[in-house]
Amino acid sequence: MADITNLAIPPSSASAEPPLGGRRRVVVTGVGAITPLGGDAAATWQGLLEGRCGVQQLHDEEFAELPVRIAAPAAVEPTELLSRREMRTMNRCAQFAVLAAREAWADAGFGFEDIPDAALEAGRVGVSMGTIIGGAPVLVAADHTLCARGARFVSPHTAPMVVPNSAAAQVAVDLGARGEARTVVSACASGTEAIGQAIDRIRDGHVDIVVAGGTEAVITPSVMASFTAMRALSPGTEGPQAASRPFDKARDGFVLGEGAGVLILEAEEHARARGARIYGEAAGWGLSADAHHMVAPRPDGAGIVDALRKALADARTRPHEVAHINAHATATPAGDAAEALALREVFGVGANIPVTAPKGALGHLQGAAGGVEAVATILTLHHRLIPPTIGCDNPDDGIDLDIVAGAPRPLPKRGDLVLSNSYGFGGHNAVLAFRRYTDTHSPAD
Repeated sequence: MADITNLAIPPSSASAEPPLGGRRRVVVTGVGAITPLGGDAAATWQGLLEGRCGVQQLHDEEFAELPVRIAAPAAVEPTELLSRREMRTMNRCAQFAVLAAREAWADAGFGFEDIPDAALEAGRVGVSMGTIIGGAPVLVAADHTLCARGARFVSPHTAPMVVPNSAAAQVAVDLGARGEARTVVSACASGTEAIGQAIDRIRDGHVDIVVAGGTEAVITPSVMASFTAMRALSPGTEGPQAASRPFDKARDGFVLGEGAGVLILEAEEHARARGARIYGEAAGWGLSADAHHMVAPRPDGAGIVDALRKALADARTRPHEVAHINAHATATPAGDAAEALALREVFGVGANIPVTAPKGALGHLQGAAGGVEAVATILTLHHRLIPPTIGCDNPDDGIDLDIVAGAPRPLPKRGDLVLSNSYGFGGHNAVLAFRRYTDTHSPAD
């Protein structure tokens, strides 16, 4: 656990105001993740490069009567990494968030041992976390306890664990971050929007650092039964490893996953003042609403087009400068088609921008998807290597995108910008843009 309460602010970051006539530049200095492919960002990245799949059969008795019994649970149980007190007072969603945040925080170089003279002010550090359902499974469990055993057996921790802001609050408590602790709930775009809002908060001078990302833990019978009733989940008739098939002709629904992904976003001058390693620049983001349907995307992809164009404008760039796109691609027939249509509209037919879709390997992590895929996207930029899409063995003829499959592919030399897309129920569309950091004063890796 880190505590930044008593650390002092560096002189170079003392001013909260953005530069005259401009805005502060935001960079990524740390990454953290816990996913179906691994217990940290490095293991997740390696799993993506190797084309491994985290989807598996669910054997617990509580899932026995469900028509769909496959999912992508986290590769590591929080019980292995947290104390008994932490397990008792945090819902599973918050547990994932805290673990990913701790990793990202350490990866950014923060800690008493590493920077004893460091310069942080707790009031200049914020948290921005996205989630969809948060601690709702705790409420379900409490209701079962109430019915089966009576009111006095319901945990006093139930109420604070149920609220959606629990994950952001627990991260703030864990790190001692007093600047702000924000929660974004916008369906499967939650993690991406949380990162986008954090970019704005740093740009505008409200804070210097934000621990930003997404978290989710809803592999529960009630949630799976609901998605199955909607015919949103893949039945996995060909086995768990072949269930999630983004952009494939035979795609038949998403696979529910869980985990968390976190970035440390930092004002450039703050990062440079402490000699931080910089993964890349958080160059911009775009947000839009379909205003169409609660669960179905606009068939023409118009809302996605708006979010993509806003992200490019915010990053002050043009379509031909984009070198790679991390697609949302949940493996639903309508969703993948709408996203592909939007990408062709913005970048042109035959643009040949390499696209990858991590949900073939990870499943759909819901509110955590944007956070985890932002980690994958910034690592793609940092390592100049695009992970392959698994599950897309026979691309749909109507998709017409350059889908990276089979093996990793080097990031094209053209362009320095990469995008990460997220879209969710209710027509929430969010896109992040990351750019290669080229300042000659940045320390070498």
